[in-house]
Amino acid sequence: MSTIKSVNSKWVVALLAAVALLFAQSTLYAAPASQQAEPAAAEYELFLKEKYEVSLPEQATKGDFIEAVAELLGAEATGDEAAFTDLAADEPLYAAAAALYEQGILKGPSIKGDQPLTNAVAVSIAVRAADLEELAYTYPQAKVEAALKSLPLASGFAKGHVAQELAAAVDTGLIPAAYHESFQPGAAASEELANTLLGKVLETKGQYKQYLGYLSDADIISKLNHAYASSDIIDEPKLQKLVNTALEQELITGYNLKDSRFEANFIDSLSLTYGHSDLTHAIQLIGLLRSEGLDAKLQFEPKTSAFVFHPDWGDPGENAVLIENGNYIVYSKEYDLEFEFRNAQDKEKFETVIMAYAKKDEADEQGLIAGSWWQPLYFSDTELDSYKLITNNLITSPDSHYEVHPFSLNENSEKVVEGFKAIDPEVNVTPYQFWVDVPFFNYLNGGST
Repeated sequence: MSTIKSVNSKWVVALLAAVALLFAQSTLYAAPASQQAEPAAAEYELFLKEKYEVSLPEQATKGDFIEAVAELLGAEATGDEAAFTDLAADEPLYAAAAALYEQGILKGPSIKGDQPLTNAVAVSIAVRAADLEELAYTYPQAKVEAALKSLPLASGFAKGHVAQELAAAVDTGLIPAAYHESFQPGAAASEELANTLLGKVLETKGQYKQYLGYLSDADIISKLNHAYASSDIIDEPKLQKLVNTALEQELITGYNLKDSRFEANFIDSLSLTYGHSDLTHAIQLIGLLRSEGLDAKLQFEPKTSAFVFHPDWGDPGENAVLIENGNYIVYSKEYDLEFEFRNAQDKEKFETVIMAYAKKDEADEQGLIAGSWWQPLYFSDTELDSYKLITNNLITSPDSHYEVHPFSLNENSEKVVEGFKAIDPEVNVTPYQFWVDVPFFNYLNGGST
């Protein structure tokens, strides 16, 4: 899975303006935000396949579910060998079962991995994998019974640890309301419920998507304003010392510094990243996309752009550092907007909208949203027909959650990586190819549009 979500932008310092724009929530196609808040089973299923290569069969066994949970958690047994009464150490399921046993997710001594996965077993495993076990066991009997009223359970079921786990799963939303009416503990777990439980485990572990909301949400502009106001120039001395030396050596012309904690973690096949520096542009872009019938999840990812500025270009501004050759390194507060669209067709349509209303072709061109660039920057981690393939020479550090994203043409990547390693032999560089819009590709080739 890729965590390379970076960009560059024009090496131009933009005047940042905060403009309050009011427009009504689009009702062309979008459901209210309250209806969109709960991901569907199909969305979890696609995420599991793309991000973890986890795919449950239509009727999963308990063993299938155990292996899926172990894969999602990256669980590996590290202590003494677990002793199961029905599973030998040389059997395929043993490694996953032992890892979950060590973490207290499986209790043993019997695993019964070949039996059909039941609703109750799936929920119990999910509750423990989601670190909700202690919460569940705080439930007194009266609280258990109150929580389980929404489920059509047989009288007398609401007792013991399994009932407590089930009650906690209801209260925390691990079992979405859509499954309550038909939930029977001993029935075989449907593929949809099993995928949903796995998705919910990822959510509680912080391994699922994160985003401000949908473009169609009534409060999305307010959330965007807050996210932008909360961001600032990123300062990471250790990594910046390396890439600033590369700038001085003219190994690169610029880079972006990002914080991996804001990574949207969207499904690659449905997502695009769009970079800019102007808040007004971002606000108007949301309105533009809505007016064109596009909806998407939206994440704001703050970033700092650094580039070489020559003295004859004018005043470099306050966020500039003079270097030995007489040039400046300028730091600009920017952002990436990460979109996850409803389908591949909407993802493809995005470029049509940008080229029509957010790409400058003339100096005083009218009919564009505010702050449009000659070379807009947007890219995809999956192939699109009209896009060009370039390389992000990603720099990371095990001691930092910050990442450096220096872009280059594919044919220049090897030279760039070698240059970084000449500056710091210990640097962790991971070249990664992705697809970028043609105007920005032309920019990397020295073109003006």
